[in-house]
Amino acid sequence: MVNANWNYPTRIRFGAGRVQEVADACRTLGIERPLLVTDAGLATLPLTADVMAHLQRADLHAALFADVRPNPVEANLLAGVGAFRAGNHDGVVAMGGGSGLDTGKLIAFMAGQSRPVWDFEDIDDWWTRASEDGIAPIVAVPTTAGTGSEVGRAGVLTDPATQTKKIIFHPRLLPGIVICDPELTVNLPPFITAGTGMDALSHCLEAYCAPGYHPMAEGIAVEGIRLVFENLPRVMQAPRDIVARGHMMSAAAMGATAFQKGLGAMHALAHPIGALYDTHHGMTNAVLMPYVLAFNREVIAGKVERLAAWLGITGGFDGFVNAVLSLRSAVGIPHTLQHLGIDAGQAARIAAMAVTDPSAAGNPLPLTEASTLDLFHAAFNGS
Repeated sequence: MVNANWNYPTRIRFGAGRVQEVADACRTLGIERPLLVTDAGLATLPLTADVMAHLQRADLHAALFADVRPNPVEANLLAGVGAFRAGNHDGVVAMGGGSGLDTGKLIAFMAGQSRPVWDFEDIDDWWTRASEDGIAPIVAVPTTAGTGSEVGRAGVLTDPATQTKKIIFHPRLLPGIVICDPELTVNLPPFITAGTGMDALSHCLEAYCAPGYHPMAEGIAVEGIRLVFENLPRVMQAPRDIVARGHMMSAAAMGATAFQKGLGAMHALAHPIGALYDTHHGMTNAVLMPYVLAFNREVIAGKVERLAAWLGITGGFDGFVNAVLSLRSAVGIPHTLQHLGIDAGQAARIAAMAVTDPSAAGNPLPLTEASTLDLFHAAFNGS
């Protein structure tokens, strides 16, 4: 396992054991009073205590905030902003999976804003409403290999008033330094390893299939897909395989870098399902994946055939879909939405929410309520 320093899309310190550089990363960004933000489950683990001790040994005046749900809501953000201001903090160390990373980033962003967070939703140029002087610097420390939020310029937050997941965007939500330490992922439960790994695949695959011209993002997506296919089964079978864990952490960051090209129906459906049922986001994308591929077949078949050939998968489009099904089976992904506890009685509502989700615009085929409803039923029934 090699160590490396990358500057695309931001400064990334990659390698085993590099979490020990978190204090140096804070100092590099001018942070002296960091607020360590993570989720409630991670807060009780030795890792969090170790990071807090490391910050304190470096004479950084750190405090911990962990009131973060798996699918964060506005109340979590408001409590975090309150803790940031009360502690007179000057930066955030966002640590965890997507929930901890997104909440930490949004706390750093909102600590200096006077408008409500919903005024910065990823619509048109709403991000220009923000006061840039009030945005605190961010160090990101991912502990899963899936969301890629550590290299993203957005955060996802559930609006409980409308039961919708909304994407908050600003260029300075991109952390100033990222520490990608694959050792932090070795003790993940298999369910989380599988779900987050498939989330990375969904990001890469939807970015690759999205229409539009962005060859850099598309190339990154292709390599990310290869890394997931080759390494997710390895880490499921050998959780302490640091090399494979490192490749999965790279794939996660690559997916989030690539999806500036676009996402699609997987995410458009997964967002309302997660908001209504609190399902694991990556696991929901994984269940939806083959059905969305089939839905888009008429316009993506040629691209997927090229992808399959490059990956060494025979059988063209059908061969690639079969490879996805085999990967899902190997890592324990349920085959239908029924297995996630979704109620078919909510299908029409979910379809209506999906077509207005920002991710819907990137789907290769236009999404209508009728076609999205058909897609939902296919994924529900396993057809």
